[in-house]
Amino acid sequence: MRRLTGALVVTVLLVALGGLHAQHSPYMGLEQREITALSAEQVAGYLAGDGMGFALPAELNRYPGPKHVLELATVLELASEQRRRAEEIFKEMKEEAQRLGREIVDREKQLDGLFAQGIVSRESLEAVVGEIAVLQGELRVAHLRAHLEMAATLTDDQIARYEEHRGYHGATDHPHGP
Repeated sequence: MRRLTGALVVTVLLVALGGLHAQHSPYMGLEQREITALSAEQVAGYLAGDGMGFALPAELNRYPGPKHVLELATVLELASEQRRRAEEIFKEMKEEAQRLGREIVDREKQLDGLFAQGIVSRESLEAVVGEIAVLQGELRVAHLRAHLEMAATLTDDQIARYEEHRGYHGATDHPHGP
């Protein structure tokens, strides 16, 4: 009876430990993704042209984003020309970001396919990853450029109100260049 109880305890412990091991695999379940390197949220963000944190250096250093400027148009007391310019900057950025996002998703699918089909080579790997890197850089520039253009459209007082309403306490108090 003791042997049976001991064997049962050991079996239960082994099953539990095996389950813990499987739970600690950081990639468990990711193989089911359509594109293994991107979550569904990332794919949606790329396709929608969302910011996804690409413009944080601008956003957090007194270069407001056009989307949020438009959301705060009343608080910022935008003049009609400023609103028109913000809409234009946002539209141009969004269109470019969506185009680049589609290309990034397509290249990620291509990269995934190379590995899934077992046909990846050093050359194809370097080519596709290089394309993805260039596209991601262009996407980031598109978002950052929109912030740069938006800041040039606003007054220092409007930028200060923007930061206050966005909750950026302790933001730097430096003027923008030309």
